[in-house]
Amino acid sequence: MEFLGGLLADAVRELFGFGAELRRILFLTLAVAGIATVIGVLVGVPLGTWLALTRHRLRNTIDVLVNAGMGVPPVLAGLLILILLWNDGPLGSLDLVFTPVAMVGAQALLAIPIAAGVTAGAIRGLGPAASEQLVALRLTRYRRGFVAAREALPGVIAAVAAAFGRVVSEVGAVLIVGGNIEGETQVLTTAIVQQARQAHFDSALALGFVLLIIVALVNVALGRLRSV
Repeated sequence: MEFLGGLLADAVRELFGFGAELRRILFLTLAVAGIATVIGVLVGVPLGTWLALTRHRLRNTIDVLVNAGMGVPPVLAGLLILILLWNDGPLGSLDLVFTPVAMVGAQALLAIPIAAGVTAGAIRGLGPAASEQLVALRLTRYRRGFVAAREALPGVIAAVAAAFGRVVSEVGAVLIVGGNIEGETQVLTTAIVQQARQAHFDSALALGFVLLIIVALVNVALGRLRSV
């Protein structure tokens, strides 16, 4: 207990001693996770809405892929993006390996199925009566999807929260495609790994506190939107 107490005290001191380094890591973390979440939501929410409302013959197949994607290990997502962006890969000419852009791509790949799966579940949870009402309104396909997403807004917001939580807390994908380069591609999770490997547990814990604060603040903000 004495060791733990001292570690927590050191972590609090470290939290105020990072300065410019912490601000740089924090900015990149928010930028990468934020952009990846936006991409995931812009693709995943319409996809989830379509899955919930369509009777297309490919729906079950895509549903299975989305559900499988929700459980894809981050290291696998990172590996897939790395293969695409590697020198000899299909997109190798873009020279994006070990850049924040590659990190965004890997995290977006993780966010899309989460946003789609949670959104689909929320809209399906509206029940048969709501579906019948949507059909009776004789709306266009896009308008019907918009109305359904609006009716399931708390669930859609939960999809956004889940997508953000998935990407901001993962380490495997960004470590593979970003390389954890200090000052360039290092984010909070990879910085925590580095500090822990060097037995700098106080610094790792301090960075962990920052990550928890970010997740808490985002969830509080989304929770307020859900209750509006």
